[in-house]
Amino acid sequence: MGYVAVKGGTEAIENAAKLLYYERIKGGTRPLKADQIREQLYLAVDRVMGEGSLYAPDLAALAIKQSAGDTFEASFMLRAYRATKPRVGYSIPQATTEIKVVRRISAAFKDIPGGQILGPTSDYTLRLLDFELLNDNQKTRKSYINNLFKGLRDVGPLPESFPRVIEIMRKEGLLTERAGNSGLDISGIYDVTRQSLTFPAGRSATLQSMARGETGGLLLLAYSNMRGYGDIHPTVGELRVGYVPVRIKHPYTSELYTVGEVKITEAEVIAKFTANDGSPKFTLGYGLCFGHNETKAISMAILDRAMQTEGKRMPSEDQEFVLSHIDGIDALGFCAHWKLPHYVTFQSDLDRLRKTRESDNLCGRGKAGIEK
Repeated sequence: MGYVAVKGGTEAIENAAKLLYYERIKGGTRPLKADQIREQLYLAVDRVMGEGSLYAPDLAALAIKQSAGDTFEASFMLRAYRATKPRVGYSIPQATTEIKVVRRISAAFKDIPGGQILGPTSDYTLRLLDFELLNDNQKTRKSYINNLFKGLRDVGPLPESFPRVIEIMRKEGLLTERAGNSGLDISGIYDVTRQSLTFPAGRSATLQSMARGETGGLLLLAYSNMRGYGDIHPTVGELRVGYVPVRIKHPYTSELYTVGEVKITEAEVIAKFTANDGSPKFTLGYGLCFGHNETKAISMAILDRAMQTEGKRMPSEDQEFVLSHIDGIDALGFCAHWKLPHYVTFQSDLDRLRKTRESDNLCGRGKAGIEK
């Protein structure tokens, strides 16, 4: 593929960048600070962190501001920044049983051990515009917070851990186990940031690729499967949102240290399946991503289950198709590169087309020759 650099356009390119900056600051409103984006647009921040593959709320908020709210560009910036940082080590694989739960629900069972915890969600409300937000101010916020927490002093804390809902079916032998990375062994974990993805991809590589995939791309493929271009009709066994600790080994003493915590969303979906022996069972799909992003985690889990399908017929069941097309940064880069100069390749195509038409006319294969 041939490209050509644009000569003499440095000043125009610099001015284009200046105009982009001007578009963001030309209004009369107060400058939007990064901490405001981090606190008030936290779902956008969580999405950018997941797709940028870097858990850094302050930097994700900055990227959203710099990109004027374009989450694709913000994720691109965050991942580019990530590539400049040295790799100092790996955290210890963490069981999510230690999650500090913010939200925990099951669509499979009404009564679950530990209870349903709805947490912050718009799932049970109408999607109506709240015009009171146009008059949002500190006074109304403080009043709302005071009323919300009034009388909650006697409420006890949540348990430190919750049992998994799917253990109910596992104990009854109703769940088909799948092969993959077992337990918390780090030795077999594939690192997609350092190793090129090959097919068939292992389980750790598959989940990593989806965890940093674009939310809309994952949703599209999962939705196609649910609509009939596939055969997965899932039930959410358990959905969790909360904070899990990040632990590392001391480089000299090998002792475990907790260096922080990250917010994650985890989803386990259940789908019907007929085993090789003809017995009906359930299979499990799994998804986990940075931040509060339930759509992404559920879509991940559905695709994880879909790619286990034998006799693959649909795109959402094909591992190579799914993993090759869900990365928003790759897709953005390839789409955006068409805006760059393609003068050489297009002129070559144009010359070949003209010569072909001339040759056809000389040989009597043109329109006039056919009519004769």
